[in-house]
Amino acid sequence: MSCNSDPLVLDFVEWVAREPRVYAEVLATWKTSCPRLTIWEDAAERGYVARETIAGLGLVIAVTEGGERLLRANGR
Repeated sequence: MSCNSDPLVLDFVEWVAREPRVYAEVLATWKTSCPRLTIWEDAAERGYVARETIAGLGLVIAVTEGGERLLRANGR
């Protein structure tokens, strides 16, 4: 990981790894008015999380295999 937001990306992926998060919850919890802090967008671009639809929940954000590798590589 290389940029200043990377520790936050790691925190975000760890948070999502606990359970798939409903899209609205992700927006409400991780929104920011700072255009330089695009934490969950960065995690998605890097392949650590992905959007998927789960019956009964709707659109959710879940950790990918790449996100799981990231967590293991960082002792989480």
